[in-house]
Amino acid sequence: MKDIDAIAALQDPVRRRLYEYVAAQGREVGRNEAAEAAGVARTLAAHHLDKLTDAGLLESGSRRLTGRSGPGAGRPAKVYTRSRDERSFSLPARDYRTAAELLAETAEAAGLDAELRAAARRRGEALRASAAPCADLDRAAELLAARGYEPHREESADTGMPAVRLRNCPFHAVAESHPPLVCGMNLALLEGLLGTDGPVRARMDARPGECCVVVEPVEVSKN
Repeated sequence: MKDIDAIAALQDPVRRRLYEYVAAQGREVGRNEAAEAAGVARTLAAHHLDKLTDAGLLESGSRRLTGRSGPGAGRPAKVYTRSRDERSFSLPARDYRTAAELLAETAEAAGLDAELRAAARRRGEALRASAAPCADLDRAAELLAARGYEPHREESADTGMPAVRLRNCPFHAVAESHPPLVCGMNLALLEGLLGTDGPVRARMDARPGECCVVVEPVEVSKN
């Protein structure tokens, strides 16, 4: 019932706008910022943000948004981030996660990493064949967004060049218990989807709380 309640919480249009804004930021968001983004009063935003927290869709905390500490720094403000918990709902109930974990456990025990990566690359290539060519990072971001990766643009800390980071891993639940196997599969899938001889390339670059893959221009990937 918790998943049903969480999904039902998003039926309110204001609540949904607030959730989508907080989820898209990839960082803590204060009430004033969320209210301005959703076009509502701060008190209404606070009410809905707390309801989203109660439903398990957001997590809340507090910190001083001024960045200062000590006397005169002001009171800590309430901030929100998207919950890492997964929500799903189907009638009748389905348990694909258990099946995925059993298959991953079997593949790992049998040493089928290479076979799984090859299958993932073929699947990515099949998806690429039915889509427009991946000519640049913008097109790569479109393809990744359609697959649920939640891409966002940033500059690489190493090179200063643009890159596409992925805030969401569609395979997060299984990747937590079988990281080498699933992350290798994920990279191979994206190599097939984006290609390995075009203007962009996927490579492994894990960050806490994000997908293990980053997408960069080929010139950057070769360095």
